[in-house]
Amino acid sequence: MNDADLEKELTLDRQLCFALYGAAHAFNRAYKPLLEPFGLTYPQYLVMMALWEEDGQQVKMLGEKLGLDSGTLSPLLKRLEQAGYVERRRDTADERQVFITLTEPGRAMKSHAVKVMRAIGEQTGCTMGELATLRDSLNILKKRLSALE
Repeated sequence: MNDADLEKELTLDRQLCFALYGAAHAFNRAYKPLLEPFGLTYPQYLVMMALWEEDGQQVKMLGEKLGLDSGTLSPLLKRLEQAGYVERRRDTADERQVFITLTEPGRAMKSHAVKVMRAIGEQTGCTMGELATLRDSLNILKKRLSALE
């Protein structure tokens, strides 16, 4: 590759990292009005999705699943608890272990998540198949990058 080609490749709009960064921000903006009626931020919504998938998780396991450290996850859980969507309970056998469980309002919110998912799907203009292919490609990329750590 000659210097002119390298210069062309170094433009911001040719960078995968910038495209991912921009797409992530666009998704956050798209989710915001859909989640506002529930008083949720996008990261809180991800916590709820993880709990709808498997209720009663340890905080540590939840953080690992979401890729969040305790300094980020703890405030999210505190706000979700204040909103009445989750409860934090210490393990009676080991007080260091904290479990997160959905409350009835937290479980009930799951039925609204389908509407959120459909709205996001419509906003992307992609078919479900295209979204699945994109998701799978991003998961492969994430796995490859995680292997570098």
